[in-house]
Amino acid sequence: MSVITEVEKWGNSHRPGFLDIFRLALGIFITYKGLYFITHMHELEMTASGTNTYFAGATLAHYVVFAHICGGPLIAFGLFTRIACLIQVPILIGAVFMVNYPKGFLSIGHHMELWLSIVVLVGLITFMVFGAGRYSIDAKRRKEMQTTHQ
Repeated sequence: MSVITEVEKWGNSHRPGFLDIFRLALGIFITYKGLYFITHMHELEMTASGTNTYFAGATLAHYVVFAHICGGPLIAFGLFTRIACLIQVPILIGAVFMVNYPKGFLSIGHHMELWLSIVVLVGLITFMVFGAGRYSIDAKRRKEMQTTHQ
């Protein structure tokens, strides 16, 4: 078996049950942030335009919005969870290290978004390793595949 299959197998067998509730909340929050960014697109473009590349701000802003709005519900329902989390991780790494870290941990004007970004990033990495869990569409699909192959 490949390394990825082994990690999936280990993650599925060693997964705490409370993570299903956290996965649902994480997916809803990521979807909310995507909708928030749509209504504040100019602010997001200005934040993302620090790379001094033509159209970089607009391109990154649209990628963030698309990834959050499509990936958030997938994470919440537990469908293609590992892939949806993998797509979100670069966005959150950028949010932690390029956007929120320079502002500091106790930035009151931004409602301490660094802490929130770190929690979301850790959650995404957790679901990449442990998978969607027992109460997800991924688990239902896995059970259906096992019954058809037997």
